[in-house]
Amino acid sequence: MAREVLNDALITGQQTYQSIDNSIGSMVLDPKRHKKNWYIMFGAAFMLLNFFLVSVGWLLYQGVGVWGNNIPTGWAFDIINFVWWIGIGHAGTLISAILLLVRQQWRNSINRFAEAMTLFAVICAAQYPLLHTGRPWVAAYWLLPYPNIMAIWPQFRSPLMWDVFAVSTYATVSILFWFVGLVPDLATLRDKATKKLPQTIFGMLSLGWRGSTKHWHRYEQAYLLLAGLSAPLVLSVHTIVSYDFAMSIVPGWNVTVFPPYFVAGAVFAGFAMVLLLALPVRAWYGLKDLITMRHIDWMCKIMLATGLIVFYGYILEVFYGWYSANPAELSLVQWRFRGPYAPAYWMLILCNGIIPQLMWVPKLRRHLPTVWVVALVVNVGMWLERFVIVPMSLTKNYLPASDRMYYPTIVDFTMFFGTIGLFFFLMWLFIRFLPVINIFEVKDLLFKMKQKDGPKETHVEATVGVE
Repeated sequence: MAREVLNDALITGQQTYQSIDNSIGSMVLDPKRHKKNWYIMFGAAFMLLNFFLVSVGWLLYQGVGVWGNNIPTGWAFDIINFVWWIGIGHAGTLISAILLLVRQQWRNSINRFAEAMTLFAVICAAQYPLLHTGRPWVAAYWLLPYPNIMAIWPQFRSPLMWDVFAVSTYATVSILFWFVGLVPDLATLRDKATKKLPQTIFGMLSLGWRGSTKHWHRYEQAYLLLAGLSAPLVLSVHTIVSYDFAMSIVPGWNVTVFPPYFVAGAVFAGFAMVLLLALPVRAWYGLKDLITMRHIDWMCKIMLATGLIVFYGYILEVFYGWYSANPAELSLVQWRFRGPYAPAYWMLILCNGIIPQLMWVPKLRRHLPTVWVVALVVNVGMWLERFVIVPMSLTKNYLPASDRMYYPTIVDFTMFFGTIGLFFFLMWLFIRFLPVINIFEVKDLLFKMKQKDGPKETHVEATVGVE
Protein backbone atom coordinates (compact mmCIF):
# COMPACT_ATOMS: atom_id res chain seq x y z
CA MET A 1 0.00 0.00 0.00
CA ALA A 2 1.31 3.41 -0.89
CA ARG A 3 2.38 5.80 1.79
CA GLU A 4 0.34 8.99 2.02
CA VAL A 5 2.01 12.38 2.27
CA LEU A 6 1.65 14.27 5.53
CA ASN A 7 0.51 17.88 5.48
CA ASP A 8 -1.06 20.33 7.87
CA ALA A 9 -4.58 20.22 6.42
CA LEU A 10 -7.33 18.75 8.56
CA ILE A 11 -9.71 18.65 5.60
CA THR A 12 -8.47 17.92 2.10
CA GLY A 13 -10.03 17.84 -1.33
CA GLN A 14 -12.52 20.27 -2.83
CA GLN A 15 -14.93 20.09 0.06
CA THR A 16 -18.12 22.10 0.42
CA TYR A 17 -20.81 22.07 3.09
CA GLN A 18 -23.03 20.05 0.76
CA SER A 19 -20.32 17.49 0.00
CA ILE A 20 -19.71 16.97 3.71
CA ASP A 21 -23.44 16.41 4.28
CA ASN A 22 -23.55 13.93 1.41
CA SER A 23 -20.39 11.97 2.24
CA ILE A 24 -21.34 11.45 5.91
CA GLY A 25 -25.13 11.49 5.71
CA SER A 26 -25.31 8.98 2.87
CA MET A 27 -23.68 6.37 5.13
CA VAL A 28 -26.93 6.48 7.13
CA LEU A 29 -29.56 7.29 4.53
CA ASP A 30 -28.26 5.26 1.58
CA PRO A 31 -28.00 1.48 2.27
CA LYS A 32 -26.10 1.02 -1.02
CA ARG A 33 -23.17 2.90 0.52
CA HIS A 34 -22.47 -0.16 2.68
CA LYS A 35 -20.65 -2.72 0.58
CA LYS A 36 -19.84 -6.34 1.33
CA ASN A 37 -17.17 -5.33 3.86
CA TRP A 38 -19.85 -4.07 6.25
CA TYR A 39 -21.92 -7.24 5.92
CA ILE A 40 -18.89 -9.49 6.43
CA MET A 41 -17.75 -7.65 9.54
CA PHE A 42 -21.27 -7.41 10.93
CA GLY A 43 -21.84 -11.13 10.35
CA ALA A 44 -18.55 -12.03 12.07
CA ALA A 45 -19.41 -9.79 15.03
CA PHE A 46 -22.88 -11.35 15.27
CA MET A 47 -21.37 -14.86 15.39
CA LEU A 48 -19.03 -13.84 18.19
CA LEU A 49 -21.96 -12.22 19.99
CA ASN A 50 -23.72 -15.60 19.96
CA PHE A 51 -20.66 -17.10 21.67
CA PHE A 52 -21.09 -14.52 24.39
CA LEU A 53 -24.80 -15.20 24.83
CA VAL A 54 -24.28 -18.97 25.01
CA SER A 55 -21.37 -18.58 27.46
CA VAL A 56 -23.37 -16.28 29.74
CA GLY A 57 -26.34 -18.64 29.64
CA TRP A 58 -24.12 -21.59 30.57
CA LEU A 59 -22.47 -19.55 33.32
CA LEU A 60 -25.79 -18.58 34.88
CA TYR A 61 -26.99 -22.18 34.66
CA GLN A 62 -23.85 -23.84 36.08
CA GLY A 63 -22.31 -21.07 38.19
CA VAL A 64 -18.90 -19.40 38.16
CA GLY A 65 -17.23 -22.79 38.57
CA VAL A 66 -17.16 -23.04 34.77
CA TRP A 67 -14.43 -20.41 34.88
CA GLY A 68 -10.86 -21.32 35.68
CA ASN A 69 -10.85 -19.28 38.89
CA ASN A 70 -9.46 -21.08 41.92
CA ILE A 71 -7.85 -20.41 45.28
CA PRO A 72 -5.81 -18.19 45.46
CA THR A 73 -6.69 -16.87 41.96
CA GLY A 74 -10.14 -15.51 42.73
CA TRP A 75 -9.81 -12.81 40.06
CA ALA A 76 -8.92 -13.91 36.56
CA PHE A 77 -10.43 -13.37 33.11
CA ASP A 78 -13.41 -11.52 34.54
CA ILE A 79 -11.32 -8.74 36.07
CA ILE A 80 -8.72 -8.83 33.26
CA ASN A 81 -11.41 -8.10 30.69
CA PHE A 82 -13.17 -5.57 32.92
CA VAL A 83 -10.04 -3.45 33.31
CA TRP A 84 -9.12 -3.89 29.64
CA TRP A 85 -12.50 -2.73 28.33
CA ILE A 86 -12.68 0.21 30.73
CA GLY A 87 -9.25 1.31 29.53
CA ILE A 88 -10.25 1.13 25.87
CA GLY A 89 -13.14 3.49 26.52
CA HIS A 90 -10.85 6.24 27.82
CA ALA A 91 -9.65 7.51 24.46
CA GLY A 92 -13.17 8.50 23.49
CA THR A 93 -13.57 10.81 26.46
CA LEU A 94 -10.06 12.17 26.05
CA ILE A 95 -10.62 13.02 22.36
CA SER A 96 -14.09 14.42 22.92
CA ALA A 97 -13.86 16.27 26.20
CA ILE A 98 -10.29 17.21 27.02
CA LEU A 99 -9.27 18.07 23.47
CA LEU A 100 -12.47 20.12 23.13
CA LEU A 101 -11.64 22.11 26.26
CA VAL A 102 -8.12 22.85 25.01
CA ARG A 103 -9.45 23.80 21.54
CA GLN A 104 -7.73 21.09 19.52
CA GLN A 105 -9.49 21.10 16.16
CA TRP A 106 -7.96 17.84 14.94
CA ARG A 107 -10.45 16.00 17.13
CA ASN A 108 -13.42 17.04 14.98
CA SER A 109 -13.32 14.17 12.50
CA ILE A 110 -12.64 11.37 14.96
CA ASN A 111 -14.54 12.31 18.10
CA ARG A 112 -17.88 10.79 17.11
CA PHE A 113 -16.89 7.16 16.76
CA ALA A 114 -14.41 7.59 19.65
CA GLU A 115 -17.38 8.55 21.84
CA ALA A 116 -19.36 5.58 20.52
CA MET A 117 -16.39 3.34 21.24
CA THR A 118 -16.41 4.60 24.84
CA LEU A 119 -20.05 3.65 25.34
CA PHE A 120 -19.70 0.21 23.79
CA ALA A 121 -16.51 -0.55 25.73
CA VAL A 122 -18.20 0.42 29.02
CA ILE A 123 -21.15 -1.86 28.13
CA CYS A 124 -18.72 -4.76 27.58
CA ALA A 125 -16.85 -3.96 30.80
CA ALA A 126 -20.00 -3.75 32.90
CA GLN A 127 -20.87 -7.39 32.14
CA TYR A 128 -17.96 -8.84 34.09
CA PRO A 129 -18.38 -7.46 37.63
CA LEU A 130 -22.06 -8.44 37.51
CA LEU A 131 -21.33 -11.95 36.24
CA HIS A 132 -18.44 -12.28 38.69
CA THR A 133 -20.94 -12.20 41.56
CA GLY A 134 -22.40 -15.46 40.28
CA ARG A 135 -25.99 -14.36 40.72
CA PRO A 136 -26.29 -10.85 39.29
CA TRP A 137 -30.04 -10.65 39.93
CA VAL A 138 -29.30 -10.95 43.67
CA ALA A 139 -26.19 -8.74 43.52
CA ALA A 140 -28.18 -5.83 42.16
CA TYR A 141 -30.55 -6.09 45.12
CA TRP A 142 -27.84 -6.16 47.78
CA LEU A 143 -25.24 -3.84 46.29
CA LEU A 144 -27.18 -0.87 44.98
CA PRO A 145 -27.23 1.98 47.53
CA TYR A 146 -30.94 2.50 47.96
CA PRO A 147 -32.90 2.81 51.23
CA ASN A 148 -34.29 -0.50 52.42
CA ILE A 149 -36.11 -1.86 55.45
CA MET A 150 -33.19 -4.11 56.40
CA ALA A 151 -30.89 -1.12 56.94
CA ILE A 152 -28.15 -2.92 55.02
CA TRP A 153 -25.90 -0.69 52.95
CA PRO A 154 -22.89 -1.37 50.75
CA GLN A 155 -19.42 -0.98 52.18
CA PHE A 156 -18.59 2.51 50.94
CA ARG A 157 -15.01 2.23 52.14
CA SER A 158 -14.37 -0.56 49.66
CA PRO A 159 -12.69 0.36 46.35
CA LEU A 160 -15.04 -2.12 44.71
CA MET A 161 -17.92 0.12 45.71
CA TRP A 162 -16.06 3.09 44.33
CA ASP A 163 -15.88 1.24 41.01
CA VAL A 164 -19.67 1.05 40.90
CA PHE A 165 -20.08 4.78 41.35
CA ALA A 166 -17.17 5.73 39.07
CA VAL A 167 -18.13 3.48 36.16
CA SER A 168 -21.85 4.25 36.38
CA THR A 169 -21.13 7.99 36.49
CA TYR A 170 -18.69 7.63 33.60
CA ALA A 171 -21.27 5.76 31.52
CA THR A 172 -24.05 8.26 32.30
CA VAL A 173 -21.99 11.35 31.46
CA SER A 174 -20.58 9.68 28.32
CA ILE A 175 -24.08 8.84 27.05
CA LEU A 176 -25.29 12.39 27.63
CA PHE A 177 -22.17 13.90 26.04
CA TRP A 178 -22.49 11.62 23.02
CA PHE A 179 -26.20 12.29 22.54
CA VAL A 180 -25.96 16.07 22.96
CA GLY A 181 -23.24 16.16 20.30
CA LEU A 182 -25.48 14.11 18.00
CA VAL A 183 -28.49 16.46 18.10
CA PRO A 184 -27.46 18.89 15.26
CA ASP A 185 -26.44 15.97 13.05
CA LEU A 186 -29.70 14.13 13.73
CA ALA A 187 -31.55 17.25 12.60
CA THR A 188 -29.45 17.29 9.41
CA LEU A 189 -30.37 13.65 8.72
CA ARG A 190 -34.02 14.47 9.44
CA ASP A 191 -34.00 17.23 6.83
CA LYS A 192 -32.13 15.15 4.23
CA ALA A 193 -34.19 11.96 4.66
CA THR A 194 -36.69 11.25 1.88
CA LYS A 195 -38.59 8.38 3.51
CA LYS A 196 -41.20 8.74 6.23
CA LEU A 197 -39.69 6.34 8.78
CA PRO A 198 -36.21 7.95 8.93
CA GLN A 199 -37.81 11.39 9.04
CA THR A 200 -39.94 10.37 12.01
CA ILE A 201 -37.14 8.65 13.93
CA PHE A 202 -34.55 11.38 13.39
CA GLY A 203 -37.22 14.01 14.02
CA MET A 204 -37.94 12.60 17.47
CA LEU A 205 -34.26 12.13 18.31
CA SER A 206 -33.32 15.66 17.20
CA LEU A 207 -35.60 17.11 19.94
CA GLY A 208 -37.10 19.78 17.72
CA TRP A 209 -33.77 21.23 16.63
CA ARG A 210 -34.13 24.06 14.12
CA GLY A 211 -30.68 25.62 14.28
CA SER A 212 -31.81 28.91 15.77
CA THR A 213 -29.45 31.17 17.68
CA LYS A 214 -31.11 30.14 20.95
CA HIS A 215 -30.67 26.47 20.09
CA TRP A 216 -26.97 26.92 19.31
CA HIS A 217 -26.44 28.89 22.51
CA ARG A 218 -28.06 26.18 24.65
CA TYR A 219 -26.19 23.48 22.74
CA GLU A 220 -22.78 25.06 23.31
CA GLN A 221 -23.52 25.59 27.00
CA ALA A 222 -24.61 21.99 27.51
CA TYR A 223 -21.73 20.58 25.43
CA LEU A 224 -19.06 22.52 27.32
CA LEU A 225 -20.65 21.67 30.68
CA LEU A 226 -20.67 17.96 29.89
CA ALA A 227 -17.10 18.21 28.58
CA GLY A 228 -16.07 19.79 31.87
CA LEU A 229 -17.76 16.97 33.78
CA SER A 230 -16.21 14.31 31.56
CA ALA A 231 -12.63 15.57 31.77
CA PRO A 232 -12.01 14.61 35.44
CA LEU A 233 -13.61 11.22 34.79
CA VAL A 234 -10.79 10.33 32.38
CA LEU A 235 -8.38 10.46 35.32
CA SER A 236 -10.65 9.40 38.15
CA VAL A 237 -12.28 6.27 36.70
CA HIS A 238 -9.15 4.30 35.90
CA THR A 239 -7.42 5.69 38.99
CA ILE A 240 -10.20 4.18 41.09
CA VAL A 241 -9.96 0.92 39.12
CA SER A 242 -6.24 0.83 39.96
CA TYR A 243 -7.12 1.17 43.67
CA ASP A 244 -8.65 -2.33 43.46
CA PHE A 245 -5.08 -3.54 43.21
CA ALA A 246 -2.90 -0.83 44.78
CA MET A 247 -4.70 -0.85 48.15
CA SER A 248 -4.12 -4.56 48.67
CA ILE A 249 -1.03 -6.26 50.10
CA VAL A 250 -0.63 -8.77 47.28
CA PRO A 251 2.92 -8.79 45.83
CA GLY A 252 3.02 -6.89 42.57
CA TRP A 253 -0.13 -4.94 43.43
CA ASN A 254 0.83 -2.75 46.35
CA VAL A 255 2.53 -0.14 44.15
CA THR A 256 1.91 3.59 44.40
CA VAL A 257 2.61 4.15 40.69
CA PHE A 258 -0.49 2.19 39.69
CA PRO A 259 -2.92 5.15 39.34
CA PRO A 260 -0.94 7.18 36.73
CA TYR A 261 0.35 3.96 35.19
CA PHE A 262 -3.20 2.65 34.69
CA VAL A 263 -4.45 5.97 33.30
CA ALA A 264 -1.59 6.13 30.78
CA GLY A 265 -2.23 2.50 29.82
CA ALA A 266 -5.92 3.22 29.32
CA VAL A 267 -5.23 6.14 26.97
CA PHE A 268 -2.57 4.01 25.24
CA ALA A 269 -5.03 1.18 24.55
CA GLY A 270 -7.86 3.57 23.74
CA PHE A 271 -6.01 5.44 21.00
CA ALA A 272 -4.81 2.13 19.59
CA MET A 273 -8.45 1.00 19.35
CA VAL A 274 -9.45 4.30 17.70
CA LEU A 275 -6.79 3.72 15.02
CA LEU A 276 -7.87 0.10 14.70
CA LEU A 277 -11.42 1.23 13.91
CA ALA A 278 -10.73 4.47 12.04
CA LEU A 279 -8.37 3.15 9.39
CA PRO A 280 -10.74 0.50 7.89
CA VAL A 281 -13.74 2.87 8.05
CA ARG A 282 -11.66 5.59 6.39
CA ALA A 283 -10.64 3.27 3.55
CA TRP A 284 -13.96 1.47 2.98
CA TYR A 285 -16.16 4.59 2.97
CA GLY A 286 -13.86 6.97 1.14
CA LEU A 287 -13.34 9.34 4.08
CA LYS A 288 -9.69 10.13 3.37
CA ASP A 289 -10.47 13.81 2.87
CA LEU A 290 -12.12 14.08 6.30
CA ILE A 291 -9.90 11.73 8.34
CA THR A 292 -6.56 12.92 7.03
CA MET A 293 -2.99 11.89 7.69
CA ARG A 294 -2.76 14.77 10.17
CA HIS A 295 -5.33 13.05 12.38
CA ILE A 296 -3.56 9.71 12.12
CA ASP A 297 -0.16 11.29 12.79
CA TRP A 298 -1.38 12.98 15.96
CA MET A 299 -3.01 9.79 17.25
CA CYS A 300 0.21 7.86 16.60
CA LYS A 301 2.20 10.46 18.55
CA ILE A 302 -0.18 10.30 21.53
CA MET A 303 -0.06 6.51 21.42
CA LEU A 304 3.74 6.68 21.40
CA ALA A 305 3.87 9.15 24.32
CA THR A 306 1.51 7.13 26.53
CA GLY A 307 3.31 3.93 25.51
CA LEU A 308 6.57 5.36 26.84
CA ILE A 309 4.87 6.12 30.18
CA VAL A 310 3.54 2.55 30.31
CA PHE A 311 6.97 1.10 29.50
CA TYR A 312 8.46 3.27 32.26
CA GLY A 313 5.90 1.72 34.61
CA TYR A 314 7.12 -1.77 33.67
CA ILE A 315 10.69 -0.74 34.54
CA LEU A 316 9.50 0.72 37.87
CA GLU A 317 7.74 -2.53 38.80
CA VAL A 318 11.02 -4.41 38.42
CA PHE A 319 12.91 -1.68 40.29
CA TYR A 320 10.44 -1.72 43.21
CA GLY A 321 10.73 -5.48 43.49
CA TRP A 322 14.53 -5.24 43.65
CA TYR A 323 14.80 -2.12 45.81
CA SER A 324 12.25 -3.28 48.40
CA ALA A 325 14.38 -6.32 49.26
CA ASN A 326 11.08 -8.05 50.00
CA PRO A 327 11.46 -11.79 49.34
CA ALA A 328 7.88 -12.07 48.07
CA GLU A 329 8.32 -9.14 45.65
CA LEU A 330 11.67 -10.49 44.41
CA SER A 331 10.14 -13.92 43.97
CA LEU A 332 7.31 -12.42 41.90
CA VAL A 333 9.78 -10.57 39.62
CA GLN A 334 11.66 -13.83 39.05
CA TRP A 335 8.32 -15.61 38.53
CA ARG A 336 7.48 -13.16 35.76
CA PHE A 337 10.92 -13.46 34.18
CA ARG A 338 11.44 -17.23 34.35
CA GLY A 339 8.18 -18.81 35.54
CA PRO A 340 5.62 -20.78 33.55
CA TYR A 341 3.89 -17.52 32.57
CA ALA A 342 7.13 -15.92 31.37
CA PRO A 343 6.15 -16.08 27.66
CA ALA A 344 3.12 -13.86 28.42
CA TYR A 345 5.36 -11.35 30.23
CA TRP A 346 7.98 -11.15 27.49
CA MET A 347 5.26 -10.94 24.84
CA LEU A 348 3.88 -8.01 26.84
CA ILE A 349 7.26 -6.25 26.75
CA LEU A 350 7.48 -6.87 23.00
CA CYS A 351 3.95 -5.62 22.25
CA ASN A 352 3.84 -2.58 24.52
CA GLY A 353 7.49 -1.66 24.91
CA ILE A 354 9.38 -2.45 21.71
CA ILE A 355 7.00 -2.54 18.74
CA PRO A 356 5.36 0.88 19.48
CA GLN A 357 8.82 2.46 19.10
CA LEU A 358 8.30 2.11 15.35
CA MET A 359 6.09 5.19 15.65
CA TRP A 360 9.22 7.29 16.11
CA VAL A 361 9.82 6.94 12.36
CA PRO A 362 7.70 9.46 10.37
CA LYS A 363 7.57 7.21 7.29
CA LEU A 364 6.08 4.37 9.35
CA ARG A 365 3.49 6.69 10.90
CA ARG A 366 2.29 7.42 7.37
CA HIS A 367 2.28 3.80 6.26
CA LEU A 368 -1.27 2.82 7.21
CA PRO A 369 -0.86 -0.99 7.26
CA THR A 370 2.03 -0.58 9.71
CA VAL A 371 -0.01 1.78 11.89
CA TRP A 372 -2.94 -0.66 11.91
CA VAL A 373 -0.75 -3.62 12.85
CA VAL A 374 0.95 -1.63 15.64
CA ALA A 375 -2.48 -0.61 16.99
CA LEU A 376 -3.59 -4.25 16.97
CA VAL A 377 -0.39 -5.36 18.71
CA VAL A 378 -0.82 -2.66 21.38
CA ASN A 379 -4.33 -3.86 22.20
CA VAL A 380 -3.07 -7.43 22.50
CA GLY A 381 -0.22 -6.20 24.69
CA MET A 382 -2.54 -4.26 27.00
CA TRP A 383 -4.63 -7.39 27.50
CA LEU A 384 -1.46 -9.31 28.33
CA GLU A 385 -0.55 -6.56 30.82
CA ARG A 386 -3.84 -7.18 32.65
CA PHE A 387 -3.08 -10.90 32.60
CA VAL A 388 0.35 -10.32 34.12
CA ILE A 389 -1.08 -8.03 36.81
CA VAL A 390 -4.15 -10.03 37.85
CA PRO A 391 -3.73 -13.84 37.81
CA MET A 392 0.06 -13.94 37.65
CA SER A 393 0.36 -11.94 40.88
CA LEU A 394 -2.29 -14.03 42.64
CA THR A 395 -0.63 -17.34 41.84
CA LYS A 396 2.50 -16.25 43.74
CA ASN A 397 1.90 -14.64 47.13
CA TYR A 398 3.36 -14.47 50.65
CA LEU A 399 2.52 -18.13 51.44
CA PRO A 400 4.41 -20.50 49.15
CA ALA A 401 2.15 -23.31 50.33
CA SER A 402 -0.84 -21.60 48.69
CA ASP A 403 0.84 -21.14 45.28
CA ARG A 404 -1.30 -22.66 42.55
CA MET A 405 -1.29 -22.31 38.79
CA TYR A 406 -4.20 -20.74 36.97
CA TYR A 407 -5.54 -22.18 33.73
CA PRO A 408 -8.42 -20.50 31.88
CA THR A 409 -11.24 -22.67 30.58
CA ILE A 410 -12.99 -22.66 27.24
CA VAL A 411 -15.81 -20.60 28.79
CA ASP A 412 -13.30 -17.91 29.77
CA PHE A 413 -12.15 -17.63 26.16
CA THR A 414 -15.60 -17.81 24.55
CA MET A 415 -16.93 -15.10 26.88
CA PHE A 416 -13.93 -12.87 26.17
CA PHE A 417 -14.18 -13.23 22.39
CA GLY A 418 -17.94 -12.89 22.79
CA THR A 419 -17.55 -9.43 24.34
CA ILE A 420 -15.33 -8.50 21.39
CA GLY A 421 -18.24 -9.60 19.20
CA LEU A 422 -20.66 -7.51 21.29
CA PHE A 423 -18.39 -4.47 20.92
CA PHE A 424 -18.08 -4.74 17.14
CA PHE A 425 -21.76 -5.68 16.76
CA LEU A 426 -22.73 -2.40 18.40
CA MET A 427 -20.02 -0.50 16.51
CA TRP A 428 -21.16 -1.69 13.08
CA LEU A 429 -24.77 -0.92 13.94
CA PHE A 430 -23.63 2.57 14.90
CA ILE A 431 -21.80 3.00 11.57
CA ARG A 432 -24.93 1.92 9.73
CA PHE A 433 -27.57 4.00 11.51
CA LEU A 434 -25.82 7.11 12.90
CA PRO A 435 -23.30 9.60 11.48
CA VAL A 436 -19.81 8.27 12.12
CA ILE A 437 -18.23 11.73 11.81
CA ASN A 438 -19.52 14.91 13.44
CA ILE A 439 -21.09 16.77 10.51
CA PHE A 440 -21.50 20.09 12.27
CA GLU A 441 -17.98 20.25 13.68
CA VAL A 442 -16.38 19.31 10.37
CA LYS A 443 -18.42 22.01 8.58
CA ASP A 444 -17.41 24.49 11.26
CA LEU A 445 -13.77 23.52 10.73
CA LEU A 446 -14.19 24.01 6.98
CA PHE A 447 -15.61 27.50 7.62
CA LYS A 448 -12.63 28.42 9.81
CA MET A 449 -10.21 27.13 7.19
CA LYS A 450 -11.90 29.26 4.52
CA GLN A 451 -11.71 32.31 6.76
CA LYS A 452 -8.04 31.65 7.36
CA ASP A 453 -7.28 31.18 3.65
CA GLY A 454 -8.93 34.47 2.80
CA PRO A 455 -11.67 35.53 0.39
CA LYS A 456 -9.79 34.37 -2.70
CA GLU A 457 -10.24 30.74 -1.73
CA THR A 458 -13.57 29.17 -2.52
CA HIS A 459 -12.62 25.72 -1.36
CA VAL A 460 -9.88 23.82 0.41
CA GLU A 461 -7.20 22.78 -2.03
CA ALA A 462 -6.16 19.16 -2.22
CA THR A 463 -2.89 18.65 -0.47
CA VAL A 464 -2.66 14.89 -0.01
CA GLY A 465 -0.83 12.91 -2.63
CA VAL A 466 0.44 9.38 -3.00
CA GLU A 467 4.02 8.46 -3.48
